[in-house]
Amino acid sequence: MKKLVVLISGNGSNLQSILDACASGRIHGSVAAVFSNRAAAYGLTRAQEAGIPAHSLAASDFTDREAFDRQLIAEIEAYSPDLIVLAGYMRILSSAFVAHFHDRLLNIHPSLLPKYPGLHTHRQALENGDSEHGTSVHFVTDELDGGPVILQAKVPVFPGDSEAEITERVQHQEHAIYPMVIGWFVEGRLAMRDGKAWLDGEPLPPQGYAND
Repeated sequence: MKKLVVLISGNGSNLQSILDACASGRIHGSVAAVFSNRAAAYGLTRAQEAGIPAHSLAASDFTDREAFDRQLIAEIEAYSPDLIVLAGYMRILSSAFVAHFHDRLLNIHPSLLPKYPGLHTHRQALENGDSEHGTSVHFVTDELDGGPVILQAKVPVFPGDSEAEITERVQHQEHAIYPMVIGWFVEGRLAMRDGKAWLDGEPLPPQGYAND
């Protein structure tokens, strides 16, 4: 059975969707450990309640990002994971970290990439008067939120929407598509080659798998 290590920084709602998918068999794998850069992250509690090792590392304990990531790599490797899953992990990864886990590092980002990399994506969608918004699952590269897209889900933006309403709508889609993509990887259907995401032996287009 394939082993996942999940990195979080906060509430861990995507982590919960992954744990539920593993428990139900939708992901034919298991979460071996959860790591956070914030000791107070509720996602660590979710992991503990599921009987999964939960670890936190504080950036203040390290001289720089590279030293932090070297320790994180060492602690992750103790679990011999097949896949590293970023689920609301809010630290920018060093080049060494990305290179070490190259081709087995997934992230979910709350926008329709390449639109709105970085933070405050829902606010930007509102301020720009967008009629649709969404979320993207992608492989991680050195470019911030710039790795090849695997799957996107769109949501409507209605007049009068608040940031909280859009957040809830987007997260509902995240909880559906992230376990699906992780399942593809675990089953050997998904890979990154030549800077592109490949599914079932075919390269995916820039916006990822077209499921409609």
